[in-house]
Amino acid sequence: MATRNTTKIARLMMAPSVIALFLWMIVPLAMTLYFSTLNYTLYNPMSQPYVGFENYSYFLSDPTFLMALGNTLILVVGVLCITVGGGILVALLLDQAFYGVNIVRLLVIAPFFVMPTVAALVWKNMMMNPVYGVIGQFLQSIGLAPIDWMTEVPLLAIIIIVAWQWLPFATLILLTALQSLSEEQKEAAEMDGAGALSIFWYITLPHIGRAITVVILIQTIFLLSIYAEILVTTQGGPGAQSTNITYLVSQQATSFGDIGAASAGGIVAVILANIVAIFLVRLIGKNLDA
Repeated sequence: MATRNTTKIARLMMAPSVIALFLWMIVPLAMTLYFSTLNYTLYNPMSQPYVGFENYSYFLSDPTFLMALGNTLILVVGVLCITVGGGILVALLLDQAFYGVNIVRLLVIAPFFVMPTVAALVWKNMMMNPVYGVIGQFLQSIGLAPIDWMTEVPLLAIIIIVAWQWLPFATLILLTALQSLSEEQKEAAEMDGAGALSIFWYITLPHIGRAITVVILIQTIFLLSIYAEILVTTQGGPGAQSTNITYLVSQQATSFGDIGAASAGGIVAVILANIVAIFLVRLIGKNLDA
């Protein structure tokens, strides 16, 4: 009886927080669903006729939508490849004992604490500017023509900027996993004649497999909603070459004033994000059960 009473009291104490969280999520979602069925524009806010699924049809049939969807996938996959691959390499280096390792670890993790807008401005003006940027100056010093990153390869530029921000996160998680690896396993493998590559492939990589899947899941959730870096650097251009789903939805609301279409786009983005999240959660579940 005491256990049952304790459980009831615990549920009653948790109820206000659960209800508040539920309302915090459901009310905005319900309002977005409602607005997505209206012809609601900022240019004529008093007129909001019901149009059903016309906003969804308009958003999905927009040629920019397919380009934005492709850009979103390329952005996510590109950043994940750089951060996971680079994170493994950097974590392996930082797992070694050398003088000043703690200072180096702090410097490596520091970019993760830089605000996205600040990071985008620094890369756009100080690193990727074709005239006085560091990369442009280096290319000129070796006799090559500088690259106008924001015009010639805008999506690649955004991938580099975002990857620079998220590489410390991946490194930190993977380094933590590496430090839990027993040195006795490595020593036993070395005594059996295994080389460094074999040890990495058959011992180290399986050991950090769970950490890798966690990094992929967390980063994917955030990468699907990248916005500030695009707004500060390319504004989705040239044309729609660097427009992702999030920026397209925002553009519908702010630039075109079409709240109905933007709401429909937001619902589509939520559905796509949940599909990706469910797939990754199942992938991680299989990895953890293995």
